[in-house]
Amino acid sequence: MELAHSLLLNEEAYNQLGEFQKAEFIFEWLQFLEKLLPVTSKADIRENQKKLVEQLTSLLNNSPGPPTRRLVAKNLAVLYSTGDTFSVYQTIDKCNELIRSKDDSPSYLPTKLAAVVCLGYLYKKLGRILGNSFTDTVGNVLKAMKNAESQGRYEIMLSLQNILNGLGAAAIPCHRDIYKAARSCLTDRSMAVRCAAAKCLLELQNEAVFMWSTDLDSVVTLCFKSFEGSNYDVRLAVSKLLGMVLARALTSKQTTASTRHNFRRISLEEVMELLGTGFLRGSCGFLRASGDILKGTSSVSRDVRVGVTQAYVVFVSTLGARWLERNFSAFLSHILDLVSQSHPKAIQSQMDAIGCRRCVSFILRATVGGLLGEKAQIAAAKEICQAIWKLKKVVDAAMSDSNLETRISTTDVTASQHVLVCALQELGSLIHGLGTTAAPLLQDSSTGVLEAVISVILHPSISVRLTAAWCLRCIAVALPSYVSLLLDRCIERLSALKSSPEAVTGYSFAVAALLGAVKHSPLGIPHGKGKVIMTVAEDLLCSASQNSRISLQRTQAGWLLIAALMTLGPAVVQHHLPRMLLLWKCIFPSSPKDLETEKTRGDSFTWQVTLEGRAGALCAIKSFVSHCAGLLTDEVVQRLLLPLPSAVDLLTQLSSIYKSYGNSLKTSSTVFRHKLYELLAVLPPKTYEGSFCAVLKELVADLTVPDSQIDASTFLLPPLCHENDLLLLGPLLQETDHRFIEEQLLLGNSIAGGSLEYDPYSIYEKVAKGDSVPKPLPPGLSVISAATRLFGVMFSHVAESHRLQVLEQLLNSIKQTKGSRQQIVQLNVVSAFSTSLKHLANCKGSLGPEEVRRSALTLVMGALESNNPLLRCAAAECLARLAQVVSDSAFTAGLAQVSFDKLKSARDVVSRTGHSLALGCLYRYLGGIGSTQHLNACVGILYTLSQDSTSPDVQAWALHSLSLIVDLAGPLYHVHVEPTLSLVLMLLLTVPPAYAEVHQSLGRCLNALITTLGPELQGSSTTVSALRTSCLLGCAVMQDNPDCLVQAQAISCLQQLHMFAPRHVNLSSLVSSLCVNLCSSYLLLRRAVVACLRQLVQREAAEVSEYAVALVKESREDFTPGVNIREIGLEGALLGLLDKELDQRLCQDIKETLTHMLTSMAVEKLSFWLKLCKDVLAASADFNTVASVDTTQEEETAKVDDASVLTSDSDERFHPFSNPRWSTRVFAAECVCKIISQCENAGSAHFDITLAQERKQRDSRDDFLVLHLADLIRMAFMAATDHSDQLRLSGLQTLLIVVRKFAAVPEPEFPGHVILEQYQANVGAALRPAFAPETPPDVTAKACQVCSAWIASGVVSDLNDLRRVHQLLVSSLVKVQAGKEAQSQQYSESTSTMEILAVLKAWAEVYIVAVEKQKNQRDAHNHCLKIANPAEESYRDVTSSASGLLDLVQADLGTLSKLWLAALQDFALLTLPSEYASQLPAEGGTFYTAETIENARPHYYHSWALILYATALWLTSTGFIVVDPDEGVNNLSRPVTPTTMCQDSSTRPLVKSPEDVNTDRFHLILGISVEFLCSPRSDAAMENIIACLRALQALFDVPWPRSKIGGDQELGVELLNVLHRLILTRESPDIQLAALEVVRLILFASQEHVKEKRRSAEVDDGAAEKETLPEFGEGKDTGGLVPGKSLVFATLELCVCILVRQLPQLNPKLTCSPAVQSGKHLLLSEDGSRLVAAALVILSDVPAICSPEGSVSVLPTILYLIIGVLKQTAVKLRDGQLPLTVAASLQALKGLLSSPMARAEKSRTAWTDLLRSALVTVLDCWDQVDGLLQELDEVSLLTAITVFVMSTSPEVTTIECLQKRCIEKFKVTLDSKDSLVQYKCYQLLHSIFQHPNKTVSYPYIHSLAPSIVRKLQETEKAKPENAAELQVIQEGIKVVTALTATAEEEHRAHLVACLLPILISFLLDENALVSATNSAKNLHEFALQNLMQIGPQYSSVFKKLMASSPTMKARLESAVKGNQESIKVKTAKHAKNPGKSSSIQLKTNFL
Repeated sequence: MELAHSLLLNEEAYNQLGEFQKAEFIFEWLQFLEKLLPVTSKADIRENQKKLVEQLTSLLNNSPGPPTRRLVAKNLAVLYSTGDTFSVYQTIDKCNELIRSKDDSPSYLPTKLAAVVCLGYLYKKLGRILGNSFTDTVGNVLKAMKNAESQGRYEIMLSLQNILNGLGAAAIPCHRDIYKAARSCLTDRSMAVRCAAAKCLLELQNEAVFMWSTDLDSVVTLCFKSFEGSNYDVRLAVSKLLGMVLARALTSKQTTASTRHNFRRISLEEVMELLGTGFLRGSCGFLRASGDILKGTSSVSRDVRVGVTQAYVVFVSTLGARWLERNFSAFLSHILDLVSQSHPKAIQSQMDAIGCRRCVSFILRATVGGLLGEKAQIAAAKEICQAIWKLKKVVDAAMSDSNLETRISTTDVTASQHVLVCALQELGSLIHGLGTTAAPLLQDSSTGVLEAVISVILHPSISVRLTAAWCLRCIAVALPSYVSLLLDRCIERLSALKSSPEAVTGYSFAVAALLGAVKHSPLGIPHGKGKVIMTVAEDLLCSASQNSRISLQRTQAGWLLIAALMTLGPAVVQHHLPRMLLLWKCIFPSSPKDLETEKTRGDSFTWQVTLEGRAGALCAIKSFVSHCAGLLTDEVVQRLLLPLPSAVDLLTQLSSIYKSYGNSLKTSSTVFRHKLYELLAVLPPKTYEGSFCAVLKELVADLTVPDSQIDASTFLLPPLCHENDLLLLGPLLQETDHRFIEEQLLLGNSIAGGSLEYDPYSIYEKVAKGDSVPKPLPPGLSVISAATRLFGVMFSHVAESHRLQVLEQLLNSIKQTKGSRQQIVQLNVVSAFSTSLKHLANCKGSLGPEEVRRSALTLVMGALESNNPLLRCAAAECLARLAQVVSDSAFTAGLAQVSFDKLKSARDVVSRTGHSLALGCLYRYLGGIGSTQHLNACVGILYTLSQDSTSPDVQAWALHSLSLIVDLAGPLYHVHVEPTLSLVLMLLLTVPPAYAEVHQSLGRCLNALITTLGPELQGSSTTVSALRTSCLLGCAVMQDNPDCLVQAQAISCLQQLHMFAPRHVNLSSLVSSLCVNLCSSYLLLRRAVVACLRQLVQREAAEVSEYAVALVKESREDFTPGVNIREIGLEGALLGLLDKELDQRLCQDIKETLTHMLTSMAVEKLSFWLKLCKDVLAASADFNTVASVDTTQEEETAKVDDASVLTSDSDERFHPFSNPRWSTRVFAAECVCKIISQCENAGSAHFDITLAQERKQRDSRDDFLVLHLADLIRMAFMAATDHSDQLRLSGLQTLLIVVRKFAAVPEPEFPGHVILEQYQANVGAALRPAFAPETPPDVTAKACQVCSAWIASGVVSDLNDLRRVHQLLVSSLVKVQAGKEAQSQQYSESTSTMEILAVLKAWAEVYIVAVEKQKNQRDAHNHCLKIANPAEESYRDVTSSASGLLDLVQADLGTLSKLWLAALQDFALLTLPSEYASQLPAEGGTFYTAETIENARPHYYHSWALILYATALWLTSTGFIVVDPDEGVNNLSRPVTPTTMCQDSSTRPLVKSPEDVNTDRFHLILGISVEFLCSPRSDAAMENIIACLRALQALFDVPWPRSKIGGDQELGVELLNVLHRLILTRESPDIQLAALEVVRLILFASQEHVKEKRRSAEVDDGAAEKETLPEFGEGKDTGGLVPGKSLVFATLELCVCILVRQLPQLNPKLTCSPAVQSGKHLLLSEDGSRLVAAALVILSDVPAICSPEGSVSVLPTILYLIIGVLKQTAVKLRDGQLPLTVAASLQALKGLLSSPMARAEKSRTAWTDLLRSALVTVLDCWDQVDGLLQELDEVSLLTAITVFVMSTSPEVTTIECLQKRCIEKFKVTLDSKDSLVQYKCYQLLHSIFQHPNKTVSYPYIHSLAPSIVRKLQETEKAKPENAAELQVIQEGIKVVTALTATAEEEHRAHLVACLLPILISFLLDENALVSATNSAKNLHEFALQNLMQIGPQYSSVFKKLMASSPTMKARLESAVKGNQESIKVKTAKHAKNPGKSSSIQLKTNFL
C-alpha cells in the first residue's frame, strides 16, 4: 500500500494486482491524493495536471464503487480549483456524455453514477467559474433521471444539491425544473431517494423564493405526502426541510421587484394552521375534504403525525429561543389546541388521543425543555398555569349546570381532558427539571401553581386526575420542602370530601404519587405521616360498603394508599405491618366454600367492587414484597401466603363469573389477573407450589387464547433479544432523540402505547429509564406480559413430566389457529418459553428428557421462520439459550446442522435470515463451539450469504451473524481474519450507500475483527501492517458513508484501533471528525463521538484539545451550528453540550471526558479552566438577587468594592453559556473543587502568593491558583447563594475547600495578616442565607461546617469581625435548644438530627481550636518569660485574640456542654450491638426518634469524634469539679427528657453525688473511645482516631480521671491493649504519637497511685516499723508480672512494638539473621525518631510503678532497649548535634539510673549488678565496631559513660576493671583529631572531675589531668586556626581552672603555676593585636579575663611567678593597659549575651 502514496497513480504497481486489490489500491491512492493536493505547490500540480486528469477520468470508466466515485469527484474538483481550469469543460462534457450513453446494462451503471457524482462536486467547488454550462448539465441530468433506477435517482438528487450549493443565486433559471424533479423524488418508493430529495430541496430553498412564498402550500402538502410510509431517516430529513421552509417564510423580508406583487408576508397563525392541518388531517390536502373525512372514517396515518411533530420542533428550534420566549403564549395555545375538542377526529378513540397527546408533549418538551433557559422556563410555566386555569373555569361552568342531563352530555368536560393532560404533564416536567430553582415560581401567589394543579384533581376525567397527581409528584421531587405540605393538604381534602367519587380517587392518586416522590427526596417526610395515611386508608376500606355510589372508588383508593405507603421502606412499614396483614387476610374468602357462596350471591356491580378491591390488595402486597424485603421473616411470609390459594381459586373461576355477568366485568377481571400474576412473580416459587397446576393452566390459556388481536411483539420481545441483535431491525428499536413519539409507530396500528390511565397503581412506582412519566400498557397487553414473565418463573420450577404436557399444549394451540392469530399465539408462546429458558440458565437447571427437548425445538424452529423479523430474532436467541440449558455438544451440533441444511436449500429471505442469525447466536452462550471444522462450515456459509446482492436483508443478517462469530470464536478465528477482512472491505467498497443496514453490519464485523486482532495491531511485520492498513481503509470508507449510524460505527472502530495501535491512528483527522459530529441529530452518533473522546483524553488530552481548536481555525465557516469551539475550546463545547443534552448516558460520558481533561490539563491551562467554570456559574448571576442585597448590608467599611465585584460584571458582555441549567452549574462548581485538588498535587507555589508572584514575573506564562483567589471566592459565593439547593451545597463545599486550603497563606503587603482576610465580607454574605428559617437542613448543616472552618482557620483575628459569622452559629444553637419537640414538621426527623449534630460539631470544632490556641500561647508565653522579660507587652496582644475566641464560646459553654453530653449519650446508645436493642429508650434519644434510628446513625458517626474531644476538653477545663449538678438546667428551655445527662429526677435517686455524675461522664467518654478504638472500621477517618486519642489525652491531663484509671489496673491494662492494637494496625505517625502520649499519661496516673499508696502507708504505720512495710507496685514480693493483668507488661509490649518496628535490629530473634547484622546504622525519619524518643520516655518511667522486686525483673529489658537504641542510632551528624533518639536514650538512661529503686535495700544489689553489665555493654560498643568506627559517635557513648559515672551509686562504677576501661576511653578520645569531639570530651570530664564523691572523681583526675595540661601547653606553639579549636582551648582551661578549685591545698599552687604561663602565652601585644585573626583576638580576651580572676584568688602564687619571669610580667601589663577600655565594654556585652557554648550545654546536659 505504500506504493499508492504518490501524486500520480503508480500504474506499474497497479497493473500487477488482482481485481479486488486494484479497488483497494485505487481507494488508498485517492485518499492519499485528497490529503496531498491541498498542500502541494501550484507549480507541481500544473506540471502533473494533465496526466492526473487523465488518470482520474479513466477511473470513471472502471465502474468505481460508491466511496471510490465520491473520492474521484472530490479530487477532480480540488485539482481544478488549485490548478488550471482550462480543461475543465472537457471533463464536464465527458461526464455528460457518459450520462447520455444509451447503455442500460447493470455493469455500466457505476460509470454513469460516477459521472453524476463528478458533476456535482465540480460545480460545488468551482461554482460560477463554470459560467453558463450548468443549464445543459442540469437539463441532461434531469433527463437522465426520467428512466433512472433508485440508485440513479439517489445520486442525481445529491448531485443537484451540490450543484445548487456551488452556484448559489446563479442557478435561478433551473430552479423550477429542479423543484419539479425533487417533488416527484420526495414521494419515491425508495426511502434513500426521499432523504436525498429532502436534502436537495433544503439546498434549493436557500435561493428559490417561490418555495416559501407562492408555492408554500404545495411544498407543505408535498412534505406531508412524503411522511406517509416513511422511515425514521426520511422523517428527520423531511421534517428538517418543512421546519426550515416555514421558519423562512415567517421571517423573510424579501421584497425584490419581481416577486413584490404576488408576495405577502405570512403570519404565525397561518404557519401554525398549515402545520396543524398536517397533524390533524394528514396528507389528504386542505381543500379536498375527501369523502372519508366527511364520513368520519379516516384516521391520520401515524407516520404523518409523527413527522409533523418533528417539523414543529425543527421550526421552533430554527427560530430560536428568543423567538419562542416572545411568542410562547400563541405557540402554546396552538399546540394545546391540537388535542382539544375543536378537532374531534384527532381524538375520537382513546388510542388516537394517547398518540396525539404524546406528540403534543414531545413538542413542548423539545422546545420548552430543550431551548429555554431557566428564567424563560419559569415564564413558560406561568403561561401553562394560565392555560390550566382557563380550562378549569370551563369545566367548573359545565359541572355546576344544575340540569344533570346536560351535565352528563357536556362535551366540554371530556374535551378539555386531553389539553389538561398535556398541560399538566409539561408543567410537571418543567418544574421537575428546574428543581429547587423553581421555588420562586411556586411562591408567586399571582400564578398559583399549586392551587391550579390541586383544583384539577377533582376533574371528572380520570386521566386528568392522574396527571394532576403526577404533576404534584414532580413538584415534590423538585422541591422536597413541599412534600409534607402537599401531603397534609391532600389528606385533609380527602377526609373532608369523602363522599365525592372524584375527590376520593383524585386525592388518593395525589397522596400515592407524593408518597412515591418521598424516596427521591433525601430529606424525607416526618415519620408520623405514615400513621395518618394508614388510618385514612383503613377508614376508606371500612366505609366502602356504606355507600354503594362510591364504594368502588373508596376500595380502590384505600388499597392504593396502602400500596404507595409500602414504598417508604421497612423503617416506616414495620409499624403498620399487623394492620396491613389483617386487611389482607380479610379481603379474600377464608375457604373454597365461602368462594362458592360468594359466586351465588351478588350482581355485576358488587363483583366489580370485589375484584377491584382484591386486585388492589394484591398490588399492595406486591409493593410490600418489592420495597420491604427486610421485613420478610418466615412468620410474615406464612401470614402473606394464607389468602393466596383463595386468590388462585378466584382466578380459575373468573371466566365463569365473567360469563354470568357480562362485559362490564371485563376490565376488572383482567386487572385482577394481571395483579395476581405480578405478585406471584415476585414471591419465591417454593412458597406456592400447591397452586402451580391451576396457575399454569390459566397462563397457558392467557397466552394461547388472546382476547385481543394485538401484536404485542414490540414490547414482549425486545427484552428477550440480545441488545446487539436488535440493531438489525432498524432504527425503530434503537435509541433516538425521538424515541418518545417514534414508539407509537413501532407498536403497530392497534395500539398507541402506554398511558397512566391504564394502571393508576403505576403512579407511585419508579419510572422506567428514559421516561418522564410512567407508561403502563392497556390491561389486555399487561396481562400477556405478566403472564409470560410468570410462566418463565413457574416453568423452570415445575416437574419435568409436567413440562412436556405444557409444551405439547402450547404447540397444539399454535397449530389450531390460523393466519394473523397464529402469529400472535406463536409470539406469546415463544416469549414465555424464552423467559423460562432464561430462568433455567440462571439457576443452572436442566430442561428435561429427550421428548421435552424435541417439543421445545419444534416450538423454536417454527418461530425461526416467522415473517415477523423481531420474532425471528427472538427465536434465534431462544435457540441459543436452549442449547445453553441442554449443554450437550451433540445436541448443539445437531442444531447447527439443521441450520446449515436449511441455508443450503432455502431460497426465501425469511429462513435465510433466521437461520444465519441462529448460527451466530449459538456461539454467544457456548463460548465457541470448540471444533474448527464447525467454524469453517459456519464461516463458509455466511461468506456466501453476505455476498447475495439480490437481498440486502440477507446480507445484513449474515454479516451480523459473522460479526458475532468473529467476536466469540476467540483465537480459533485467526485463520479467517485475512479473508474476512478482504470480504468486508470489498463489500464496503461496492454495496450501494442506500443499503445502510448492510453497511452497519459491515461496521460491526470490522469492529469485531479489530478486537480479535487486539494488541497484535501494533506489530511491524508486513502481514500485520497490511491488516492494519485494511482496517484503517475500512474505517475511512465508513466515515464517508452518508448514514449517521455507519459513521458511528466508523468512530467506534477507530476508537478500538486507537486503543490497540495508537501510533497508527491519525489523531488530528479523528478529532476533526469527532468535532463535526458533536451536535449530530442522531443520538447514537453523538454517543459514539463522546465515548471516543472519553477514551482519547485519558491518554492525550492536550493534543485532542489543540487539534480541535486548530481545526476550527483552519475551516473558514464555523463548521457546526451550536458548538462554539473557536471561543471556548473543546472543553467549553462539551460543557455547552452537557447543558443541552437530555440523554443520561451521554451526559455521564461528557462529565467523565471533562473530568479526564481537567485532571491532565487544569494546572497548565489554569486561567482557561477557571474562566470556563466562572462563565457557567456567572451566567446565572443575574438570577441571583440575593447577592447584591446581602453584601451591601455587610459593608460598613471600605471593603465595598470587593463585594460589588460579585454582582457587577454579569451584564458587561455576552456569556458564551446562555442560561445554563442548575445541573451544569453544579458540575462546574465540582470542577472548581477538582481544580483546587489538582493544583494541590502540582506544587506549593499554588498556595504561596510571594512565590507565585516571583515565578510569574520570571515567566509570564506560568499561572498559579493563589493569583485567582478572588475568582474562586466569587464562584463559591455565586453558587452558595443560588436558588438551587444542589448548587448551594456545591458552593458551600467549594467555599469550605478554599477556606481550608488558603487559610494559612500570608498577605505579603501586610505582614501578620493572611490573604483571605480581605474576603471576610463575602464569606459572611455567602453563609448568611443558609441560616434563613426556610433553608433546608442539609444546606444549613453544610454551612455550619463552613462557619466552624472559617472561625477555626484563624483568618480573622478581630473579634468584632468574627462576631458576624459567630452570630450565625449562635442562632443555630438557639434552634437546637428548642429540642426535637419544636422541629418543623416538614422533613423526616433524621434531618433535624443531622442539623443539630452539624451545629454541635461546628461549635465543638471552634471550641477545640480556641482551647488549642490558648494553650499554644501559654506555652509561647512561658517560653518568652524564660528568655527575657521585655516580651510581655507584645504577648498580651496576642493572647487577647485567642482568649477572645474562647470568650466567644464561653458564653454558650454551659448550654453546649449539656448538649454535647446528650449527643454523646445518644451515640453511645446507638453503637450498642443489636442484641441490646430492647434496652434502648422507647421514645428515642435526645436528638433522634426511635423510628428514624437507622437514618440517624450515619449523622452521629459523622460528628461524634469532635464532640467527644470538645467534651473532654471542657471536662478538663472544669477539672471535673461539678459545682451543682442542676446548675444550668434553668437556662435550658428544653424540657428534661429521661435521657438527658445527669439531670434526671424520675428513674435514679433524686440527686446524684458529684462523684457519681463525674464517674458517669468519665465512663461515657472512656467507653465511647475504647469502643471505637477497639475496632475502627478500615474506612474510619484519621481525624476521628486522632480526635479520640486527643480526647483521652485531655481526659488524663487532670488529676481526678487519672486517679480513676490509676486505681483501676484492669482498666489501664485494657486501654493499653487497645492502644497496642491501634499502633499495630495504623501506620500513621500522628496516630502512633498520640497513642504513645496517652500511654505516658496512663503510666503517670499509675505512678501517682503507687506514690499515694506508699505515702499513706508510711503515714499510717509511722516510721517505727519501716522494715515490715507491705510492697506497693507491681511484682509485689516475687517480682513476677502476669501478662494480660500487668500494666508494666502491657506497657513494655507496646514500647517494644514501636521500637522494633522503627529499629528492627533491636529484635533479638532477628539479630542472629545475616540480613540485619551487616546493616549499617540507620538514620530514622523525623517521625520515626519522634516515635522512638516518646517510647524511651515511657520506658524510663516504668520502674517507678514496680515494687523493688518487680523493678529488678523489668530492668534488663529496659536497659537492653535503651542501650540498643543508643547503639543503633549514635551516628555522627555534621553539625555536631545529637540525633533526637540519642538525646532521648541518654535522657531515659539518666532517669533510669537515678531511680530510687537503685538505692532501695531490697533491690540494690541486683540493680548494681545489672547496671554494671549495662556499662560493660556500652563499653563493648567500641570494641565491636571494627570497620564501622568512623560513623559511630564517640561523644554519645562517652556521654553515656559519664551518665553512668554521675548518676549511679559509686559502687557501680568504681570497680577497678570498669573504671580502667572508662578512663581508657576518655584518653583515646582526648587525642581525637576532631576538635568538636575533644571539646565535648573536656565538657564531660569537667563534670566528672567535680563529682562530690572522691572515690569516683580522683582516679579520673589522676589519669587524665596531666594529659589535659600537656595538651594546653602544646597550644602555645600552635595557635588556634578556627572557632572550633578555640572552643576546645577555652573548655580545656575551664577544666583546669575547675580542677584548681577542687584540688587540695598542697597541689593547688602547682596547678596554678602550670596554668598561668599557658594563659599569658595567649596574650598579644598592641601591634600584634591589630593584625591578629579573630580567633586569636578572642583567645587573647578570654585569657585576660581568666587572669584577672585567677590573680586575686591565688595572689601568693601569682606574685611569686610574676617575680620570677619579667617577660611574662611585661606582657601581662601591656595587655591590661591597652585593653582596659574595650574590656569594659565587651565584658558588659558578654554578660548580656552568654556565649554559644552555654546554650549547647542546655540542650545536651543529661547530667
